Amino acid sequence: MKAIQSKFVFHGVHIPDRKHFAKDVPVEDCAPADTLTVSLSQGIGKPSVPVVAVGDPVKQGQLIAKAGGAIGSAVHAPVSGTVKSVTDCAIVIENDKKYETAYMQPLSDPTPEQIKARIADAGIVGMGGAGFPTAVKLNPQDPVDTLVVNGAECEPYLTCDHRIMLEHTAEIAEGARLIAKSLGIATIFIGIEANKPDCIAAFEAFDFIQPVILKKQYPVGSEKHLIYACTGRKVPTGKLPAAVGCIVQNVATCLAVFEAVRSGKPLIERVLTVAGKAVKTPKNLRVRIGTPLDAVISACTLTEDAKKIICGGPMTGAALKELSRTVTKTTGGIVAMTADETDTDAPTPCLNCGKCADVCPMNLMPMNTAFYTAAGEYDMAAKKGGVLNCIECGACAYICPAHRPLIQAIRTAKAEIRKGGNK
Repeated sequence: MKAIQSKFVFHGVHIPDRKHFAKDVPVEDCAPADTLTVSLSQGIGKPSVPVVAVGDPVKQGQLIAKAGGAIGSAVHAPVSGTVKSVTDCAIVIENDKKYETAYMQPLSDPTPEQIKARIADAGIVGMGGAGFPTAVKLNPQDPVDTLVVNGAECEPYLTCDHRIMLEHTAEIAEGARLIAKSLGIATIFIGIEANKPDCIAAFEAFDFIQPVILKKQYPVGSEKHLIYACTGRKVPTGKLPAAVGCIVQNVATCLAVFEAVRSGKPLIERVLTVAGKAVKTPKNLRVRIGTPLDAVISACTLTEDAKKIICGGPMTGAALKELSRTVTKTTGGIVAMTADETDTDAPTPCLNCGKCADVCPMNLMPMNTAFYTAAGEYDMAAKKGGVLNCIECGACAYICPAHRPLIQAIRTAKAEIRKGGNK
């Protein structure tokens, strides 16, 4: 189906995409670590509940923790081996290097309910960053008629979605078709940013998916803005996409659905990007869940002038003090920056220029949030800044000429409001 150009425009920022580091580098396997620490918090929802004990032998793909509630996800062993530790936070597995598998039975012609059940059993969550359990998302409260597949990948540096769209085009398309079948719908859009013409061309080969060329405007990959860009529908404030008849799934999630249904493989690995000027050999790597970040970085080698390391993309990721964290289902990349890539200038007083409000894709007032948060008036940050509707895209902080820590203020205000501050 020939791609169409999105004609719907919203606020945002144009960011140098810096995709050149790894966009042309094919995905390769990262060697599994000797010991893997699998977090029991793999996305939104309560932590998963262990079903194994210390000393238990496990096979690759075996269930090791069940969903911790209605909004939770199952967790599976990324390798075969022996359980060395079980805590409320993680399960540690010693890799026996045998990679004996315990996958589920493949499904050839599943019903909608079988697809949803398989997605839940496979522990699939949204792999674009949010980590919302996919099976829960496929049981919307409102009637839906459209699936929007997210191939935007608008974060700078990250190219893992770019590569799987090229290398696993048919599998992603089939995964999307299975998701649409589970919802009982036929309309599928895939939104892809204009800087990926090869991906756009690849999906034009399918007659059941409508590719949409997205303007390079961050954060076009945000769920609500992607829906608007592809369909023209506006999700009301405080509502979910189903309120306008849409469900959004990331391309990596679609690939995971295909593997779970057709091969019986649970979500035990993902593709991520390691890039930045401080990376000697930028790569897109297929990595087992639970792999230490330092093992991933070692596969690419850092330069001696690395100034900052970020887990995720530079706009929404978190700067790391140390590399003791491990890969989860939502880890989309590791960005290692030199001093000239990162902002090390100290913040100065607000200039009242209004640029943060001008670019906010949610039409909020970030400067008000920062002002009231600094004063400890969190309820006013919600009233005057609209902080509870913020998607934390970082566009405001990116554009701020005074280098104000706007995202930190936003996250602080949200955390305090959730704790009941200033009620």
